[in-house]
Amino acid sequence: MRETTTNRGSIGSATLWMIGLSILLFWLPPFGPLIAGFVGGRKAGGVGPAVIAAIIPALLVAVLLFILATLAALPIVGAIVGAGVFFVILLESVPLLIGAIVGGALAD
Repeated sequence: MRETTTNRGSIGSATLWMIGLSILLFWLPPFGPLIAGFVGGRKAGGVGPAVIAAIIPALLVAVLLFILATLAALPIVGAIVGAGVFFVILLESVPLLIGAIVGGALAD
């Protein structure tokens, strides 16, 4: 008799895979995040968790930079710099998000 197990991935492991592969493949500008998103999407086990796992690193980095810029510089300048960096990070996360959606769709 054959056992069927539903091995659903986790958002945490998918996020770690995406971060790790993004760091390792930084030298492939559009393709590095795309590959990282694909692998992370497969690890997440579905499209929904893959999208969440792709957004978490961008949000964490943006919030951390926003807080550091606000504390280190003048609060208004720090807020403007933090908001600007947030939008740059979101734009740079597009290939990661596309890869996560494709990887999550193929994991189903």
